Amino acid sequence: MLAGSDTDMADPRQVQSMFARIAGRYDLLNHTLSLGIDRAWRKAVIAAAGEVRGELVVDVCTGTGDLVLGFARAGARAIGIDFTLPMLERAAAKSRRAHEHGAFAQGDALRLPIRAGVARAATIAFGLRNVVDRGLALAEMRRILAPGGRALVLEFSRPTGRVFGPLYRQYFTRLLPRVGRLVSGDGEAYDYLPRTVLAWLEPDELRDAMERAGFVDCGWRALSRGIACLHWGAAPA
Repeated sequence: MLAGSDTDMADPRQVQSMFARIAGRYDLLNHTLSLGIDRAWRKAVIAAAGEVRGELVVDVCTGTGDLVLGFARAGARAIGIDFTLPMLERAAAKSRRAHEHGAFAQGDALRLPIRAGVARAATIAFGLRNVVDRGLALAEMRRILAPGGRALVLEFSRPTGRVFGPLYRQYFTRLLPRVGRLVSGDGEAYDYLPRTVLAWLEPDELRDAMERAGFVDCGWRALSRGIACLHWGAAPA
């Protein structure tokens, strides 16, 4: 999980340190602040990957590994890559407790430690927003995909609507940082989240970025009335 010039974010080392500090409360805060909806969003990613039994799936910016464990349960050979060691340590512990066979490795989203053309799917959930060069990160995902393999990007979005849009914005910019600060003890992390989401691309702009990175058949759909979006593209056959 890197950060930088694409969205006027902090130095990558600062972001790495921030995620390391909140690793112990990361899952609790994700599930609490999303009212558990984040689990359904990750299930949507796994469903969109199609049949993955026996196939290699690489999850980039894996955090504490929820997508890796979901793909492992679906029968995939799942590997999670992240550059924040405390996150990976928690991911590995979760994998052992669940008796799943996910694998985890420390690595950079801009230089994935995976050979070219070997993965059936490459995923990234709430991590592309943090990388210093999203175009290069997307190109790396395309590089490791086998012909016809799918890239799936799950990211926060900004809900619209005359009533729900403003209500959600109030929650996201006012209540969420306060709860996050109270539970995690880290004010920076939960001020960072709404700031980067509000500066993030519109869904059509991210689709265009995926096309520039070489993906074909790109598209997206809104989840939970636009709180998040699931984006997809395929490596050329």
